[in-house]
Parts: sequence; C-alpha cells; structure tokens
Amino acid sequence: MNKSAQMEQVEVLRVKLEVLRREHRDLDEAIDALQERGSADMLTIKRLKKQKLALKDQIVTLEDRILPDIIA
Repeated sequence: MNKSAQMEQVEVLRVKLEVLRREHRDLDEAIDALQERGSADMLTIKRLKKQKLALKDQIVTLEDRILPDIIA
C-alpha cells in the first residue's frame, strides 16, 4: 500500500473515530437526562449504558489503529 493510500485510510479512520465519539457523548447526555428525570426505567438505562460501553470499545480500537503503541 502506498503512502497516499495509507494517509487516506488514516483520515477515514479519524472521521469514523469522531463520529463514534459524538455518538458516545450523545448517549452520555441521554443517560444523564433520563436519570435526572427519574421517570426512565432501569432496563432502558442499562441498555443505553451497554451501548455506550460498546462504542467506547470501538473508539479504543480505532485509536489503537491510528496511533499504535510503539515500545521504545
């Protein structure tokens, strides 16, 4: 793979990463709003938290692909 294609791939990963981070923030805000209202059922909140955790895992995976750990 040439350098240009690698740079394009990294840019695509960065865009995906930003989208996932935004979704993670949105879920966090939704969970907070539901908890503040007090009217949300715990099953819905639990489901949203699980979804948020899955997004976090995807974020970490993408971050590792963009900036791999280099042991010096």
